[in-house]
Amino acid sequence: MNFTLRQLQYFKAVAEQRNFGRAAQVCHVSQPALSVQIRALEEMLGGPLFERRARDILLTPLGRDVLGLAQQVLQTAERLDRFARDASGGHRSLSLGLIPTMAPYLLPGVLAALRAGDVSLRVQIREARTERLLELLRRGEIDAAVLALPSGVEGLHEEPLFEDRFLLAGSASRLKSLTNSPEALRPTDLKTTQLMLLEDGHCLTDQALEVCGQDRTSAGIDMGASSLATLSRLVAAGFGLTLMPELAAYSESEMVPGLRLLRFTEPQPARTVGLVRRASTSGDGWFDDLTRVIRQVGEEIVEQTRAGVPLSSGARGRQEKGPG
Repeated sequence: MNFTLRQLQYFKAVAEQRNFGRAAQVCHVSQPALSVQIRALEEMLGGPLFERRARDILLTPLGRDVLGLAQQVLQTAERLDRFARDASGGHRSLSLGLIPTMAPYLLPGVLAALRAGDVSLRVQIREARTERLLELLRRGEIDAAVLALPSGVEGLHEEPLFEDRFLLAGSASRLKSLTNSPEALRPTDLKTTQLMLLEDGHCLTDQALEVCGQDRTSAGIDMGASSLATLSRLVAAGFGLTLMPELAAYSESEMVPGLRLLRFTEPQPARTVGLVRRASTSGDGWFDDLTRVIRQVGEEIVEQTRAGVPLSSGARGRQEKGPG
């Protein structure tokens, strides 16, 4: 059977776009040229891959079976191509994904440390939400991802890196109104009308709702911000309160002078920052090295924050100053 990678790429594009014209545009070829290759692939495989409708295209049972295999072949070919390019140039490569609530704060230190350890290492960064990173990891488009554990996905090797505790962030006046009993400040005591969170789809939003004992149907919760930077500026201006990870707290406090932080009483709510890879992928030392670098950078950041934001009990004056 003499099918080509190009035919598999065209087939995959049609399956994803569900339209021959759009698939041809994605593949940068004419529609007739793409159709010829698809028909040739169907002839070799012994049946139609698509149900061709007037306004839509669906995979046939044969097409569904072939798609999974085609994706595996293309992923392997991409990795082989990348390996060949790196080997010929004397370089190694690493494709790393991070979620948006971690990437801006970890990347500067992590990239500097990786560069210092191996100047020939080529690092490709993908910033995306957890669901997207897990899909990229499954498809072999990234080698590892930094996200909150557990991922809830089978077939992954998960390595915990450090604990990232949640702080309460807001303006000085809003936090002052909550400190009548600072020794008893808990996330579940926050009123829904006070909470501002990231837009739906961010795992940090799910985590914040869980620790506050709320859900998406709770009245008054504002879920619309697209980044922690936006949230920081909104709550610093007095538009409610939010939960801020220690990983982001120091940087956001430096950038937003009006932002104040308050630490919850024990047990403090937190997320576990972790590094994941496919269980089928050999670590070969690179994963251990990457784990060590990210853990060291992350722990330094959160320790810096912890030095500036003490426990709420008996520490009102220092809390209102925030880190730095």
